[in-house]
Amino acid sequence: MTRALHHLDLWVSDLPRAEAEWGWLLGLLDWEHDGSTLTHPDGTYLYLEHSPDQRDVPHDRLRPGVNHLAVTTDDRALLDRIRAESSAHGWHELFPDHYPHAGGEQHTALYLESSEGFEVEVVLEPSER
Repeated sequence: MTRALHHLDLWVSDLPRAEAEWGWLLGLLDWEHDGSTLTHPDGTYLYLEHSPDQRDVPHDRLRPGVNHLAVTTDDRALLDRIRAESSAHGWHELFPDHYPHAGGEQHTALYLESSEGFEVEVVLEPSER
């Protein structure tokens, strides 16, 4: 099957910090981390970039544009581990009082926000075995 998404470029204000935060999170989900590029086993990649032309305006996921990125795991224990360790790696949990069903009772996920305000939803999608 062809992958649905080829790549995503994410403009960040602090490249070293973003590389550390995103590298930790996506690395736990089996993405390869090579500097500013994080690559999923299916070939989809996320490219982190800081441009000298970038305006010094903080990211606001509630303004027009991309609201969040959703990634998957089939491992509930890993989802719980990410939750437990995320704050030590620059992430802030969103909706902690509703974990793991902030998206509804039939939806198991963890919602995180990076230090720059980018939201990631880590969705549990058990594999069919």
